[in-house]
Amino acid sequence: MPQSHDRSRLLDRFHTIVNGPALFNALVAGAELGLFEHLSRHPEARFKELCETTGVPAHQLRVLLFALCSTGLVRREGEGYVNSDVAEELLAPQGEDSWRHILVGWQRIYYPAFTRTTEALKAGTNTAIADYPGTEPTFYQRLAHSPEVESVFHAAMTAFTLRSLPGLLDHLDLSEVRHVLDVGGGDGTTSKRLAEKYPDCRFTVFDTPSVAELADRSMPAELGERVALCPGDLFSDPFPQDVDCVLFSHCLEVFSPEQIGYLMDKAFDALAPGGRIHLYGFTAMDDEQTGMYGARLSLYLNVLATGSGMSYPADDYERWLTHAGFTGVGSVTGLPYEHTLTSGTKPGE
Repeated sequence: MPQSHDRSRLLDRFHTIVNGPALFNALVAGAELGLFEHLSRHPEARFKELCETTGVPAHQLRVLLFALCSTGLVRREGEGYVNSDVAEELLAPQGEDSWRHILVGWQRIYYPAFTRTTEALKAGTNTAIADYPGTEPTFYQRLAHSPEVESVFHAAMTAFTLRSLPGLLDHLDLSEVRHVLDVGGGDGTTSKRLAEKYPDCRFTVFDTPSVAELADRSMPAELGERVALCPGDLFSDPFPQDVDCVLFSHCLEVFSPEQIGYLMDKAFDALAPGGRIHLYGFTAMDDEQTGMYGARLSLYLNVLATGSGMSYPADDYERWLTHAGFTGVGSVTGLPYEHTLTSGTKPGE
């Protein structure tokens, strides 16, 4: 009996996966056309009204609604259509954390690269990077050559960061911290939210020059004095000093174990005695065997982004911190979107 039940579950998952690319793109189309937003403001909108709102011809809209209703995210009720509770929560809002930004980023950047998955895995390197201009070895470095792609990428990253940020905000205590170094902090989204929560703490965001420029453009004036931007290379440039906390948020998954070990040593040297380090991001579940978000990220990293890295298990992060000399190392697991917060302390003098 358990085998039959398990087989049925796996068959359902198989059918979802093989039809997923088409339905995913229908979802993106619905978001870009403002369909979910319109249904939020006008529940039970009728077909003709949706034709006028979206500007999609009747037959093609019928096809789109067929696809969206097949996902369960939209339902037909009588002569009208309504959002499901999930669509209302995730797809109707249009703010900075909207899933629309995430979906567009994945559609235009992640999923085209995945057509090269077999090739990249066999080659042992990120072969999909050939689709982007430049000679640099990582996708992040080549983004500087494609401002439009970089903008789409960081909008998606910002939205997903905001979606997963509650796990960090709820478990990271900076009440006794004076100065945080946010390594690989992107456009400053995480530091900005932490600065709002901890008004007596200042932050330095350390990332590549093109990313720092994006962060500068989006920095609220009221935070400008407490959130500084420091452009540089994580490996070749020194970390800013005079910090009593180092944060790696959505950063370390990108790198190989050897690179992560180097960064842990570098963070240890930058910290004052008694300083704290915090690592927040995706982690593999069940001894590296499961985790859909982590699996997607790991494939993207190896096929396109860097050719290395993955969603590592929390045990790996704890081992790297301990090897670098940190004490009191431990993890908070089970946070939103398969996230974990791993922390340690540099011993005092």
